[in-house]
Amino acid sequence: MLPMMTLTDHSQLKALSDPLRAKMMIRLLEKPYTGQQLSEVFDLSRSKIHYHLKELEKNKLIKVIRREEKNGIVQKFYQSVARGFTPSAELLPHMTDISESSRQLLFQMAEKTKSVILSAPEHAFNQDHATEVPSEWNYVGSMWQVSATEEQFKTWIKKYFALMEELRSLNEQKEKTSKQKLYFVSTMAFEIDDEIFKDEKE
Repeated sequence: MLPMMTLTDHSQLKALSDPLRAKMMIRLLEKPYTGQQLSEVFDLSRSKIHYHLKELEKNKLIKVIRREEKNGIVQKFYQSVARGFTPSAELLPHMTDISESSRQLLFQMAEKTKSVILSAPEHAFNQDHATEVPSEWNYVGSMWQVSATEEQFKTWIKKYFALMEELRSLNEQKEKTSKQKLYFVSTMAFEIDDEIFKDEKE
């Protein structure tokens, strides 16, 4: 699976703009699924799921990674071709579709985060010791509102991804230890029109 795939065709944007396909893509980012498994996950007919799988496959967003035979029927396992997607410069004239596909994927990421929070073990939200300093907690949970120029925001994004690469590199260490645990990290940041948090003093 590629870390990032550049979208070069308008039809790829349209494919990702569909809410159901965005939901399916989040699942297929996690692990391989068959059409039957996805139909059970979303409680939809196999024919409807297969139609959308074919659209995603046609647009080279997913691929069959293996086949298994079960009761004389060959099952295809699909998975996303990349961890993330970004539009090429040629697609900038289709800004509306770019915005909608990004919105749908972010929305599905938020939904996935919600389900992971609900299924996480209780001790994940415990604190080793009483403290009012969030940076000393065992988990991160915060919402921020900041004013910055677009250039300043983009500079921060570069620093954020560098920090995430540092964290992700721990995953690639050859020797795993019994002290290592799995952590789920989900982050979103984007421009908004109106203030969410208002200070009455201001």
